[in-house]
Amino acid sequence: MGNREDLLAGARECLFDKGYARTTVRDIATASGVSMAAIGYHFGSKEALLTAALAEATREWGDELGSALGDAADADPDPLRRFASHWDAVRESVTTHRGLWAATFDALSHPETRAQLAATTDESRTGLARLFAGTEDEDAGRTVGALYQALLIGVAAQSLIDPDTAPTGADLAEGLRRITASTPARGATPA
Repeated sequence: MGNREDLLAGARECLFDKGYARTTVRDIATASGVSMAAIGYHFGSKEALLTAALAEATREWGDELGSALGDAADADPDPLRRFASHWDAVRESVTTHRGLWAATFDALSHPETRAQLAATTDESRTGLARLFAGTEDEDAGRTVGALYQALLIGVAAQSLIDPDTAPTGADLAEGLRRITASTPARGATPA
């Protein structure tokens, strides 16, 4: 690996061990075996390096999750059971990649990271719509993708806070079933 790749690997290690806010330039240089000056040369700033490392780790997590989702629901024709299987796979993946999710939530308090995430919101939602629902439709990316993004962030947060009480796929599927079975249209008078 070259210095750039070593810095990304070191930054990633620090993100998962110390978090975004507590990682220093010295921590990254030590973990990567590369000089502190190389951070500025290759990335411009510690924050840019940490953001790049976090983005790379998130992409890899998404690829891994895509494989897990395919494995979790391929054989089940029932949409609610497929939905439950997907969310059980998500919950397991968040638990396995706890460091990534803790670093992600930690990074949200930093303006540079928030700006980068905001710039990729549409892409993220479209990707989630494709991953969970198999749709390429642009409108679905905004609506279905936004729903999956909200669920993902919520499930991840709850899994970090208290993994034992975070909702299971069955919990989410049952909630969805109840909502769609009993919610009157807005403005409609209940019978």
